[in-house]
Amino acid sequence: MNDRIRAKEVRVVAPDGAQIGVRPIDEARWLARELGLDLVEVAPDARPPVCRLMDYGKYKYEQSVKQREARKKQTRTIIKEVKFRPKIDKHDYQVKMRRAIEFLQDNDKVKVTMMFRGREVTHPEIGREILQRLAADVADYGDVEQNPKMEGRNMTMQLAPSKRAPEAREADEASVIEE
Repeated sequence: MNDRIRAKEVRVVAPDGAQIGVRPIDEARWLARELGLDLVEVAPDARPPVCRLMDYGKYKYEQSVKQREARKKQTRTIIKEVKFRPKIDKHDYQVKMRRAIEFLQDNDKVKVTMMFRGREVTHPEIGREILQRLAADVADYGDVEQNPKMEGRNMTMQLAPSKRAPEAREADEASVIEE
């Protein structure tokens, strides 16, 4: 920028993007001072290097505003976990299923863990049936992202919020309430 540019000649670009041409560095600096702008090297590897006339402070501010806006639009992926056991009771299953649905409605992913203790691990099909039943019960709200698989003494499955429009889901819920 300005006096830190070491090249003898530079290609100068006007603030509106128009080419001014190849000029000696002293003339380019003089031009920048006359216009009240900074001479900023934008392509140092080019022959000759390309410099642009701009208000550098304003440029840096606009860049920070763009980055802030981009961060606001980002969404973080949050994974919530719901744990089950193979001998789960009907009511306990309903409570945990509703909890998983709440997480999916909040656009969070849900990791469903089936924990096996003792000899329960010899019958993984019982846990797999419960996880598949859960996937079927929450199908309106989420899709299976990772099918049930054993990891040591636990079987895990991951659900992601459904790609279906939230308005369609709300219409379905309203029709269920009316019945």
